[in-house]
Amino acid sequence: MHEEEKVLIHCLYFTASRFARNMTKLAEKTFEFGDLAPSYLYMIMIVKFHPEITQKELCHKLSIAPSTSTRFIDKLEKLKLVTRKVNGKQTYISLTEEGEEIYKQFRVSLKELFTGYSQILGREFSMDLSKMLNEASNKLEEKL
Repeated sequence: MHEEEKVLIHCLYFTASRFARNMTKLAEKTFEFGDLAPSYLYMIMIVKFHPEITQKELCHKLSIAPSTSTRFIDKLEKLKLVTRKVNGKQTYISLTEEGEEIYKQFRVSLKELFTGYSQILGREFSMDLSKMLNEASNKLEEKL
């Protein structure tokens, strides 16, 4: 193994970025929702689990900046998938009937995605890796 390969293999930043790009490719092949990127679908799922969630809570759950959430919500509202209610300083987000339908389709696609990468990586390895990545992300977020 060349020195360059050793450096890249042991660099968590490089390896995680490479893994994320590959997972994004697989997700984009699996999720066929027109011009909705996977990130929007996860936002829809969080809103489904937490009807009338505040925009602040949504940002926290998805680990995104308020400006990013505003852009996402604007697009989802334009597509009539969510509604936004402002009450004082709080903005509450809910799914529309169309959003509920997209959510149902997304849950089916999530199962297909899991099946796809589990066939490649193995079921147990996939579940363990997901758990470890979640734990690592939580630790990093606590310190950053």
